[in-house]
Parts: sequence; C-alpha cells; structure tokens
Amino acid sequence: MAHNQDIVERQRTHVGNLAHALKTPLSVLMAEAGQPHGDLAAVVTRQAEAMRLQVDHHLRRARAAARAQGLGERTSVAEVLDELSRTLSRIYAAKPIAIDWDADEDLYFQGERQDLLELAGNAMENACKWGVSKIRVRAFSDRGEQMTLTIEDDGPGLNPDQRITVLTRGARLDETAPGSGLGLNIIDELTRSYGGSLSLRDATLGGLMVTLTLPRGLS
Repeated sequence: MAHNQDIVERQRTHVGNLAHALKTPLSVLMAEAGQPHGDLAAVVTRQAEAMRLQVDHHLRRARAAARAQGLGERTSVAEVLDELSRTLSRIYAAKPIAIDWDADEDLYFQGERQDLLELAGNAMENACKWGVSKIRVRAFSDRGEQMTLTIEDDGPGLNPDQRITVLTRGARLDETAPGSGLGLNIIDELTRSYGGSLSLRDATLGGLMVTLTLPRGLS
C-alpha cells in the first residue's frame, strides 16, 4: 500500500507541475489572440514550442518514475559518454573546449539509455556552456549497487546560494544566456526518480562539479 501511495503521489506531482508549466503559455496565447494587431503566428509558434517542451519533460518524468520501480535495463556508460562527447564537441566547435572523459568499459547504468543521455547530457552541456577550456567527466563504481558520475568545468562556478537557486524549476542566473533554465532541475528530478542523488560543489578545475549517484547495472 505504501508503494502504491508513493506512485500515486508522484503522478499527482507530475500532473500539477505540468498544469502549472502550461498555464503561462496558454495565458499569453489567449491575451495575444484578443489583440487587434500583432504577430500572432510568431507568438503562437513560440508558446506552442514552450508547451511542447514542458509536455515532453513531464512525460519523461512520469515514465522514469514508473521505470524506477522495476528492474529497467542496463546501459553502457562509456558508450553514452563517448556519444555525448562527440556530439558536444561538434556543437561547441567554435569554443576552445576539450572534453576529457573516462569510464570503465564494464560499467553499466541500471536504467534506460535515453535517461542516461539526458542526465549526463544536460550536465555536460551546462559545463560546455560555462566552461572556459576544459571539461572533465568521470564515471566509476566501488562495485556496490551504485555508480558515481562527476562532471567538472573550469568556468566561474557557483556560490552556495546560487547552487540552491539553479535547482529550482526554471531558475536562471543569467537571463541573457540561451536555455529554459530547466537543465539542473531536470537532472535532480530524474536522478531522484532512480533513487539516486545530485550534489554541487567546487571543482578541482576551478568551476563547478556536478556529482550524480545512480544505480549500477549488475552483471
């Protein structure tokens, strides 16, 4: 009964969050539709995209919560980090960023590949966005039931108050930077849905270190 109640409460939270996230874009659309003049098509396009992103986000959260209750699947950590490193190196080709990653070939994440792509991808993309020249990614395990993933950058880092702020949904420290402000919040929610944890602290490179504790895929 406690297990079922936990699932129900999670789904209530997801539905409430989704309703809240869609409320603002819908209000903008209704207000714009009532204006005699204005670029309605552009506004509709922007707000529809915002709503689509929110719907996708909460659908992923709901699926993750359900998957975390079961055995799930094993995902190669090295393969995911290699794919992300190659992709981000192309995206940030104009920036002198070097991505240094390392993970044992036999290390597996106990969960779906798409979820690990989202977890590591969001953290690594943030590091690329704010880092100056170097990103360091490490994945390892003490052979227990958990694995650890760390992502460091040599950017400006965050002070303790900022670390609390960035875990709030939609919070952005720099409104001029691209993005929805959901990156670290998504990582935090998805990590917790797998029974893991997220921590933020100073990196040895001088910027921010994101540490994720996740379930390890056992052989």
